[in-house]
Amino acid sequence: MMNSRRVALSLTLLTLLTGLLPVSAFAAPNLQDVRDKVRILQQDASAAAEAAQQAQVDLNNLNRTLVTVQRQAAAEAQTVSAFQNSLGAIAREQYKTGGMSQSMELIFSSDPKLFLSAAGSLESVTKRQSLQLRRYSVAKQRLNATTLTVNDKVALATKAKARYEAQKKSANDKLDQAEKLLATLTKAERERLAKLENDQENADQASSLAEAAKLNLGSGRGAIALRFALKQIGDRYVFGAAGMTYWDCSGLTMRAFATAGVSLPHSAAAQMGYGKKIAYDKLKPGDLVFFGRRRYVSHVGIYLGNGRMVDAPHSGSRVKIEGFGRSFGSEVFYGARRI
Repeated sequence: MMNSRRVALSLTLLTLLTGLLPVSAFAAPNLQDVRDKVRILQQDASAAAEAAQQAQVDLNNLNRTLVTVQRQAAAEAQTVSAFQNSLGAIAREQYKTGGMSQSMELIFSSDPKLFLSAAGSLESVTKRQSLQLRRYSVAKQRLNATTLTVNDKVALATKAKARYEAQKKSANDKLDQAEKLLATLTKAERERLAKLENDQENADQASSLAEAAKLNLGSGRGAIALRFALKQIGDRYVFGAAGMTYWDCSGLTMRAFATAGVSLPHSAAAQMGYGKKIAYDKLKPGDLVFFGRRRYVSHVGIYLGNGRMVDAPHSGSRVKIEGFGRSFGSEVFYGARRI
């Protein structure tokens, strides 16, 4: 009986509380809320994608350095081997004439210092042979140092590859979260949201094309890059893409400046290391403008003038002309470079 009364009382309280709570507490997610959250996730995914691009640039650079150092190590190993053969011939001659002395045994010790200390006491070794001995010691020390460098570069390359994979996964995870969020909507709501996004992108594309048609671009590398980027208005953003139909932000700027004869890496953070640093109030059309958060550069566009730039914004969007200030969405203006 007591349990029945408690259940009845709980149901009564729940009914009263339900009547006091707003409808939104139990309603399906608001369409605009979902739209805002999806856009944030898309922007986060694009930021992670740029971090992956930077890790990829680091990995490529390290691999190139590694190949050079490995070639150097191989050449030094051949030099050491040649000296070993020469000194081996000396040792064999020593053996034929009366056995290998203790000083000759020191020649083949793993400690390079013993080679140098032994060289002065080898009565049966000529000056030319002593010189060979010293050269062998130096060559082996260089080989040891180069081998350590190779191992260091291999470790760094492994870490860079791991960073790339982690950031790539982070970008995909953000997009998966956006998909799961959209899945909470009904089919009709998803279709309505897709139409809203498509209508917005169409409007942005139309206004961007109209604005681009009025621009009077000058000459120089920046102007050439701008002309190329403006021709891509309406192309869709895809992580890691660099044309000619799909782009990410640094892929667009990289290809745009390539048409002007400038080779840039496929990474916003890496591109910020090129050209001349420009203050915010000194911007000119053709300058690269950079944005980021948490001390990391995650977006780049090409400045048009009047606080406007052309860029490939984020997943779900298209190449367009956009306005910016000391911030751009959730990102902060990090700097500008004149190439």
